[in-house]
Amino acid sequence: MLILKLLIRLMIKHQPVHINKWLLPFSWLYGMIVYFRNKFFDWRILKQEKFDIPIICIGNITVGGTGKTPHTEYLIRLLQNKYRVGVLSRGYKRKTKGFVLATDDTTSKDIGDESFQIKNKFPGVILAVDGNRRRGINKLLALDNPPEVILLDDAFQHRYVKPSYTIILSDFNRPVYEDTLLPAGRLREPFSQISEANMIIVTKCPELQPIDYRIISHDINAFPYQGLYFTSLDYKGLQPVFSESNAGKTLSELKNKHILLATGIASPEMIIKKLSEFTDKMDTITYPDHYTFKEKDIKHITSKFNEISSDDKIILVTEKDAARLIIRTDISDEIKKYLYYLPIEVVFMDKEDDFKDKIIKHVRENTRNRSIHKK
Repeated sequence: MLILKLLIRLMIKHQPVHINKWLLPFSWLYGMIVYFRNKFFDWRILKQEKFDIPIICIGNITVGGTGKTPHTEYLIRLLQNKYRVGVLSRGYKRKTKGFVLATDDTTSKDIGDESFQIKNKFPGVILAVDGNRRRGINKLLALDNPPEVILLDDAFQHRYVKPSYTIILSDFNRPVYEDTLLPAGRLREPFSQISEANMIIVTKCPELQPIDYRIISHDINAFPYQGLYFTSLDYKGLQPVFSESNAGKTLSELKNKHILLATGIASPEMIIKKLSEFTDKMDTITYPDHYTFKEKDIKHITSKFNEISSDDKIILVTEKDAARLIIRTDISDEIKKYLYYLPIEVVFMDKEDDFKDKIIKHVRENTRNRSIHKK
């Protein structure tokens, strides 16, 4: 039976997790620091603040991209027609400090690329950034027309706020139960901290077989009170980065095009694999996650694109990259005509109605409790 289980485990489609074993002593030291920090909150030496409003935390216990932004966008779509939705994040790599409330004139420099992406797609959302989540929530609630529900983006480690509901994301391609703490691995928190979540979502899944669900569920070993879900990413039609220059395209229109793919994200492998379904003519330029494009980068991308001999060619970036490129003034009008981004949306592979019902029920009940409390 053991041999059979090991063989089945090898069939699951992710690569083995790489651990830098020589860094393990530093991981043990890091683990001690994290352990006592969490205990200080448990012992109430460090204080948490709880708010009488539904606050849903979307986070993870790893560094790197697990899909927090598209899952936050999914929740916005689910809730925005019934509630005033607020989104609060730290605004990673923004050029501002403190609390910033997004307006129509806000750019990615003010609030960060991911927050700008959300505000651009959902202009009706009340969006703000603040590294101090307690202060950010209090400022949002002090607005004349405050949100009725707040989504905290990437806030699981910010324990000074006690969310009313917590969702933890785990990348299928790097399972948290096979990983270890920083710096030897990529865990910010011990795997055991996943027990603090109300829901666990395994993200970026390929097509799974029933045995895959069973093995992953066994290894995550969620408690009965936790919901365990599986999602993948659906790539939508291409959109122009500079809308005045060109029109959108369907993915099928990429057939036989020569693509120059420039990405500044944590894991570009999925988008490369997706584009390979439509063309084998692709060059790639990769930058670090949340990369701030410089003048030399624009020149390099332009030069690389001009070297492509085909007339049927485009430059493709991710939606997050587009948020940083759209504010640049050193991109020529000629290049703008060829510059597109590829939007993504979350797709549930199972139990989507159950997920929706639990989220809506939580928001409804906590909103009602707040109304009763006010009276």
